[in-house]
Amino acid sequence: MSIPGNQLFVHFYSLHGSLYPIVLYSYNHLIDGNLNILLVVFQAVIAVMAVSFSKMVGWVEYPAFNIATAKQWAPVNIMFCSMLFTGMASLQHNSVPMVTIFKNITNIGICAGDFYFFGSKVEGLVIAAFGIMLSGAIFAAKNDVSITFVGLFWMAMNCLATAGYVLYMKFATKTVKLTKFGMVYYNNVLCAVFLLPCTLMNGEFTTFLKTGDIHTADYFWKNTFAGFIGFFLNFASLTCVSTTGPTTYAIVGSLNKIPTALLGWTLFDTEITPQTWFFIGVSMSGGFLYSYAKIREAKQAKKG
Repeated sequence: MSIPGNQLFVHFYSLHGSLYPIVLYSYNHLIDGNLNILLVVFQAVIAVMAVSFSKMVGWVEYPAFNIATAKQWAPVNIMFCSMLFTGMASLQHNSVPMVTIFKNITNIGICAGDFYFFGSKVEGLVIAAFGIMLSGAIFAAKNDVSITFVGLFWMAMNCLATAGYVLYMKFATKTVKLTKFGMVYYNNVLCAVFLLPCTLMNGEFTTFLKTGDIHTADYFWKNTFAGFIGFFLNFASLTCVSTTGPTTYAIVGSLNKIPTALLGWTLFDTEITPQTWFFIGVSMSGGFLYSYAKIREAKQAKKG
């Protein structure tokens, strides 16, 4: 199974919880190749500029950049980059429904890690919610299941990288002494530092320079808009992980494929198959069950 680079990028970010690259998808026919990683670097640079400007005008506060703090935060970005590369590799060797199944398995692994490393309580209803969502993904993919050793290898690596990224992000938000905006700053600075050399090695930066058709104000405005979305998304993700936990973050990541699919259908005339509608319904059911379990848990904690 092989997915063209441009479609792969959209599928990857749809599965990992971000809609903003789809805004730029209309330009892909102008590019001889793809700018998958470079777009992430653009987003990181815009996010750094946004948080730096906010600090300059006094809206937020965080300490100046220092190497010691960067070293503490670096594993988060290393795991993010690993998630990025293994996710794209897995999509080249697996169908999208197969990847969706494994993303739900990853969520179960994150829940187990949340319990083991952070002592988070796992109720029966939470396990049932994961089971419902996994069952829905398997049913939706029953006519498109194919497994190869290479595909399975990259999917397993992506599961490990994704779980490691989410769990270590929780650890970092508790141990690294930074405000949330400071975390956003370091996260995006290091992301740009790690990924920019990759764009030079794989030729994306050269492709961008040679593609004059995308050197327009409209393209740069959309990239800037995407960067601001990434800035707020990064802040929301860090806040979600630190205040709720990796398990809730994983569930939300699964559920946001629902609005992504619906917006793709509304804005880009993307076909939604009956299997996809079924998966959306099952995912919503699992999400509602998880929400009910967490609300009940909070009420019991207040009574206790």
